[in-house]
Amino acid sequence: MNKKKVVVAIGGSSGSIYAKVLLDKLQQLEAQVERVGVVMSDNAKFNWEYELGNRAFEAYPFDFYAKNNFMAPFASGSARYESMIVCPCSMGLMARIAMGTSNDLTTRAADVILKERRRLILLPRDTPYSLIHINNMKLLTEAGAIICPASPSFYSRPTTFEELAATVVDRALDLAGFDLESYRWGESKEEK
Repeated sequence: MNKKKVVVAIGGSSGSIYAKVLLDKLQQLEAQVERVGVVMSDNAKFNWEYELGNRAFEAYPFDFYAKNNFMAPFASGSARYESMIVCPCSMGLMARIAMGTSNDLTTRAADVILKERRRLILLPRDTPYSLIHINNMKLLTEAGAIICPASPSFYSRPTTFEELAATVVDRALDLAGFDLESYRWGESKEEK
């Protein structure tokens, strides 16, 4: 099995639990991972601490890059990162990506992923959507991105916030091409 290189961009909208579960899952999938590059906005760090009550993001064994570090490998297509997951993705960040505004590492990396025709997966958490948001999603979809709203499912009967967030994160990891065990429609928990 080829190991994957993935970029994780943690945007500044509410929903830090999704980012935490994503990083936890990528740690569990280490046999499938060659490298994880992470970039967080200032608001992402603030929201993580505010919503989760800690700075545990500092302890993950991944490659963290400053938001303006354009020397990060995934700022260039030659580094061959196969996918990028933006989790959570604010509507402002989505708009900058949709317009090709490469003014920080997150937007530059997204621009690179799109131009290289690789998988860009955006997890917007905001609701409701304005027409501007919908048009940006349309534009990004036409450019090859995948919009995977952070809308959890309930048919697996999650009992914790982390299990609930995992219903979204598992879907995003599926879209990024990872092989993982998760609840599948039509399977009972006992069949897993």
